[in-house]
Amino acid sequence: MKLAKIDIKGFISTHLATCAMVLLAISMACNPAPQLTDEAILIQNVSIIDPVNGLETQKSVVIDNAKIVRIYEHSNVPEFGNITLIDGTNHYLMPGLWDAHVHYSFDQNMRGAMNALFLKYGITSVRDTGGPMDIVLPVKIASTRENEASPSIYIAGPLIDGSPNVYNDSSPYYPLLSIENTDVEAVEENMVALVAQDLDFLKAYEMLSEPQFKALMQVAETSELRVTGHIPLSMNLFSAVENGLMGMEHLRNLEMSVAANSDELQEQRLEWLQNPEGLSGGALRSSIHAAQRMEAIAQIDSAKLQAAASLLAERGVWQTPTLALYNNFATKEYLGDAAMEQLQVLPPEVSSAWSAAMEMSGTEIDPATMAYADWMRETVGYLHQHQVPFMAGTDTPIGFLIPGLSLHRELELLVQSGLSNMEAIQAATVEPAKFLGVEQQTSRILEGYDADLLLLRENPLERISATKEIEVVIKAGKVVSREEF
Repeated sequence: MKLAKIDIKGFISTHLATCAMVLLAISMACNPAPQLTDEAILIQNVSIIDPVNGLETQKSVVIDNAKIVRIYEHSNVPEFGNITLIDGTNHYLMPGLWDAHVHYSFDQNMRGAMNALFLKYGITSVRDTGGPMDIVLPVKIASTRENEASPSIYIAGPLIDGSPNVYNDSSPYYPLLSIENTDVEAVEENMVALVAQDLDFLKAYEMLSEPQFKALMQVAETSELRVTGHIPLSMNLFSAVENGLMGMEHLRNLEMSVAANSDELQEQRLEWLQNPEGLSGGALRSSIHAAQRMEAIAQIDSAKLQAAASLLAERGVWQTPTLALYNNFATKEYLGDAAMEQLQVLPPEVSSAWSAAMEMSGTEIDPATMAYADWMRETVGYLHQHQVPFMAGTDTPIGFLIPGLSLHRELELLVQSGLSNMEAIQAATVEPAKFLGVEQQTSRILEGYDADLLLLRENPLERISATKEIEVVIKAGKVVSREEF
């Protein structure tokens, strides 16, 4: 009997195709198209940049009810009815950025414009790192009511300072941002009232005594609030971290803790902090910085610096160096034509005040200020090499830093200091979220996460300044109305 010839390749190909169709049908049955509202958005055929998982191409992302609802392979997107379509072809979708160091209460003329500026430049979350509760709490509450018109705002409340306090409303340069505490009992009493309010973290400041600092840390631990801040001038980095400090702003006073003569410098500071001349907090602090900062930098002890880096990495103490602030002071790049043109986005009274102050600052570059900015970048690189975590923050609106725009400069400087483009993006997304304990709900491109997103025209993994190339800002699932750059 003659057997029929069977096309084995065709048989296998047909059955594989059938199996694939069956598996696809099962997958779609198990993961049906979501029920959507009329306000749902579908971003089609986009490359997504998740700060943890990296770059994935040819995805389509469904957004509804302020959340990322589904992420599909572009080739497998089901049919949707009434849905807003955004073409993501040749574009990049990433989480909205954080500025992890801002001050809403620093300039009352700027305050009302800050939210719109943050969103204009893709900043969808911020940490306010110090201001009176009667200012920052209403700002936070308003952001929750109008979450499509404001970044998500997390607040520290006032700076917890010693006596004399630095930001004490003594001048426009020292508005009231802090609580003055004259002794340990004052810290304990003030903290009880403060932590009863809607705070997200706390900030310790420079004029605290060591006993006051320890009292603050005990209240913070009981209240389950993380503390960031400046290393108090009465202490050193090692003691502050060992007592629970989980964040440092501006690398402040690190150099004094790792100088070869750090013990001698600390003894000298303790004597000066007795303040026999009755200086204001701002004047006293500035005089100590002027006397010790550059001396300490000139005598950095490599073993102490390594010990500090190891401790910061071991304890996971986040650094928010605000490089853009110190770069601005050092280089005076704010005097450039492009920077002056950017002032047009500010309220007229702020733009006029900034222009006048910029011109009064002159064009001369101070060598010590430049040396300090250079040291900061080098130290960021060193700490990064030792696995110390970083957050991106600017200190806006201090130092002629435009809210929102200045964060992109911070990312550039972090990359210049040694972070990769992805690490800089992480510093402005997942790292602040981790500090505040919200990393399971925001700052990722994952289903179920907040739909606070940027659609970019270029790939920031190739060029970090591409974070400014914004096509669309989405906040709480809604497209933000914004003018082009």
